[in-house]
Amino acid sequence: MIKRMSFMLFMVLFVITTSCKKEEASSNTSATEVPNVVKSPAKLGGVDMNAEPARPAPPADGKYPVLTFDTKEHDFGQITQGDKVTYSFKFKNTGEADLFILSARGTCGCTIPEYPKEAVKPGESAKIKVSFNSAGKRGETGKSVFLTCNTKEGKEELKIKSNINVPEGATKK
Repeated sequence: MIKRMSFMLFMVLFVITTSCKKEEASSNTSATEVPNVVKSPAKLGGVDMNAEPARPAPPADGKYPVLTFDTKEHDFGQITQGDKVTYSFKFKNTGEADLFILSARGTCGCTIPEYPKEAVKPGESAKIKVSFNSAGKRGETGKSVFLTCNTKEGKEELKIKSNINVPEGATKK
């Protein structure tokens, strides 16, 4: 009985940890590419122990960029399990300084953001493309993309959601 319970616990933990593998969804911009970036030196055995990427230092002139999105949420509606869908979040820098997006990370490997690596000047518009892979998912699903940028707040969140239908004859996960 104890062996059976241990095996079941192991299987549940295995399924939880492998159901949504994390992938490197973004690449960090180095301090030499973005002005006024503060990096934390916390490293252990060559591995950066900071969960967050470099945070921008406050601007000397007090002028910040401002991210103004058309919308911060998108509903893909009804999709079929296995569909790969994308949406581009449109935004404009309505602030007074160049906007740098330092990183964009999805809540799991099934949500991949693509963002501008170069500065977005005041008054300019750009897009953040978010791709979602519904393989292995079912029912109502919501995911987030977290942006780290040099705005006053330093962070933004974009949300996507969908209702995933499992086709007949498909193995249910």
